[in-house]
Amino acid sequence: MLVLPLKILSQDVNLLLREAQQQESALKEVEALQKYTQIVKLQPYHLQALCKCSELCSRIGNRQRSRSEKADYFRAARTYATAAIRVNSGSSEANFVMAMALGRMALISSGKEKITVVNEIREYAEKSIRLDPANFKPYHLMGKWNYEVCNLSLTERAVAKWFYGGVPSGSFEESIRYYEKSRSLNPGFALTYLELARVYHRNDQKTKAKGLLEAMLLLPNNTCDDPRIKEEGRTLLKDWK
Repeated sequence: MLVLPLKILSQDVNLLLREAQQQESALKEVEALQKYTQIVKLQPYHLQALCKCSELCSRIGNRQRSRSEKADYFRAARTYATAAIRVNSGSSEANFVMAMALGRMALISSGKEKITVVNEIREYAEKSIRLDPANFKPYHLMGKWNYEVCNLSLTERAVAKWFYGGVPSGSFEESIRYYEKSRSLNPGFALTYLELARVYHRNDQKTKAKGLLEAMLLLPNNTCDDPRIKEEGRTLLKDWK
């Protein structure tokens, strides 16, 4: 009699997990997030569900229009990521979603608020890579990290120097290296093509930049963001001609 409720609970969680994965495959991220949050309510230590809740909050939040709406989602993403790391600090995915949540919040922040998490983002992303070198996502994030560090404003660099003794080292070459590694592991992820193209263009490798955008436009849509990403790519191709 004591075992029976546990079996029923396990069946409920497995059903919700299948439904969440189906919603993700159908590019219905909001609905998938709802399913994953239901799993967390039933099993607060379900690592996969916690990681998915965090990742989806970061992705959905990035599509919101206002900074306050974005920040609400990104704070939720960090909360789920914190819980995931508490469950298993040796999980590559848990460390990745924490780096992603921090990175998303940093992109809508400025000055000291952004600089305070720069090193933290790198630490989580690099740990994620060490834990699973075949995980394409933290490589993508490190590509973004290097690009953003190179683009810090004079004010942000002054804040970094004043409070932390200097700006973290980053380069377009390192950004390219990480993005290319991510692309080799998952050649169907459209966002890598778009962001890598921007780095190549900034690094005066314009032919490669255009080639990447042209290749990206031929990819099938695998995420909710892909139509927007491809539209950005078309706009860049026109601007770069």
